[in-house]
Amino acid sequence: MVCNRLTDSFEQHIQDTLATGRGKCNTKVVEMVIKQAPQRLNALIKWGAVFDTEKDGQLALALEGGHTQNRVVHYKDQTGWHIQDVLWNRIKNEANIEVIPNAFCVDVITNRDSDENEAIGMSYMLESQSELKIIYAKTTVLATGGCGQLFAFTSNSTIATGDGVAMAFRAGATITDMQYIQYHPTALYEKGKSNLFLISEAVRGFGGYVVNSHGKRFLFNSDSRGELATRDIVTAAIFEELKHSAESFVYLDLRHLNQDEFKDHFPTIYERFISSGLHPEKDLVPIVPVAHYQCGGIAVNEYGQTSVKNLYALGECSCTGLHGANRLASNSLLEALVYSFNAAQQIVTSIYGIEQKFSCTQLIEFESP
Repeated sequence: MVCNRLTDSFEQHIQDTLATGRGKCNTKVVEMVIKQAPQRLNALIKWGAVFDTEKDGQLALALEGGHTQNRVVHYKDQTGWHIQDVLWNRIKNEANIEVIPNAFCVDVITNRDSDENEAIGMSYMLESQSELKIIYAKTTVLATGGCGQLFAFTSNSTIATGDGVAMAFRAGATITDMQYIQYHPTALYEKGKSNLFLISEAVRGFGGYVVNSHGKRFLFNSDSRGELATRDIVTAAIFEELKHSAESFVYLDLRHLNQDEFKDHFPTIYERFISSGLHPEKDLVPIVPVAHYQCGGIAVNEYGQTSVKNLYALGECSCTGLHGANRLASNSLLEALVYSFNAAQQIVTSIYGIEQKFSCTQLIEFESP
């Protein structure tokens, strides 16, 4: 995310985040993450990320649910994939980073003889072998995602089974607010499937309507923002509509949109519609809410440190205090960028005893001890 200098401000983004989090956010964390956004975004761009721009070359900023301003940068409708691709290419080109593919982590290893609970490594198994292997490390970082597969419908991949939280719990780390699971209100309904295709929040920001089987936009009965209300409100309204109608899904109505512009902004989503036999210029698109994001998790401080010494947690498996009870759309990518940078700074300091601040490029140049 980036601030639209003409109309937006850090304070507006902060207030949107706090309001969406329903009073459960850590205000200091919210301020820290949002005010670091420009630096982390610029670093990502320097590493090769290319985001959509307007005709004048300025970043194109999208509007998503819960935001009062257009402030979300994007790469078509594949922003998360694009960021991952950029970072993965960087990882492959760094000689001091070793990747072990097809490995299944089993447990965080702790030093029980120490005066304080301390992580000293990780046990794992390779997909093709039954032997338990161990890696010892001065610091261990969990970045294992969420737990969407525990639910009947989810947007998460098949590996999102909460393993990171379980490993941290067994290691003695503090786990908090696991009751806060965010549902995404618009996934493509397909009978008999549990892993459903996510239809971006930005589609509603682009002008898509949510309607019932009678073609009525019912969301305004719950919130004056209609389709642009926060995910929890839109999801609750859809569930209420399904309860009263006894139907399995509602619809996304895109028929009134400029179809050429829609295809250009959301090529992946459009192609998925077509492959499913749906033509958005004339068909209503069946949708249902799905478990999408785990707001609670492994409790960490501003550097991603858990309550276990030398154990860090980043991303969805962690609970930073940024999201509170309900995540503001797209804040998760921003959180990942800020907290991974903070954690890297802290890890370098703890291992090498160097307390100065480093750039992203300098951090990855340190050789493993």
